[in-house]
Amino acid sequence: MKIAKDSVVRFHYTVSEVGQESLESSKDREPLAILYGHGNIIPGLETAMLDREAGASFGVDVAAADAYGEKRDGLSQRVPKKHFGAQKLEPGMQVVLQTNFGPRAVTVQKVGMSVVDVDLNHPMAGKDLHFDVEIVEVREATAEELEHGHVHGDGGHHH
Repeated sequence: MKIAKDSVVRFHYTVSEVGQESLESSKDREPLAILYGHGNIIPGLETAMLDREAGASFGVDVAAADAYGEKRDGLSQRVPKKHFGAQKLEPGMQVVLQTNFGPRAVTVQKVGMSVVDVDLNHPMAGKDLHFDVEIVEVREATAEELEHGHVHGDGGHHH
């Protein structure tokens, strides 16, 4: 079965900045499962998967614009220190901040006595990325998965 809109795809990936060491890989854990065509992964990677089948392995370079977007200026925010709990903060450190819109990866810019300045750009914004992908499984989505817009069960979303 080829990957198409509404397929469930389970895959392993390794991501790196183009020409650099790998930043993250799923090889040491379960493959990632996505509902294809629903914006569950970055656009450039989703496009590269179309029409591939289980067992396919490929590499793809994804420009920043099709990955996490260009880095935007002026996305700094001052956050009360209490939101970070007890963790020791240093400039340049990446932390996950719980926001009204769910968890968000931010980069600490400056640490004051009671407030912390953070950069809200995604840590990989502005970076051209390279993905090595291995398609593990392709299947049709269930009616429930289509209704919810994400995969249930293995490697997917648990309610």
